[in-house]
Amino acid sequence: MNDETLNLSIRKFLKTVGVKSQHEIEAAISRAIADRRITGRESLPATMVLSIAGVGLEVEFSGTIDLE
Repeated sequence: MNDETLNLSIRKFLKTVGVKSQHEIEAAISRAIADRRITGRESLPATMVLSIAGVGLEVEFSGTIDLE
């Protein structure tokens, strides 16, 4: 295993996940506000699951998305 290759690959994956996740969250919140399902003043609980089947990894991260 090449540690540098692994590190760069992980960073690339996390950057992609971060950018795409942010876009998806923003779009979903905008749709929910437009559909009047939320007001835009909420704090929304959020959960993300990271899994890598080949190594048996499954970890859940929880937090809050504050809209105001």
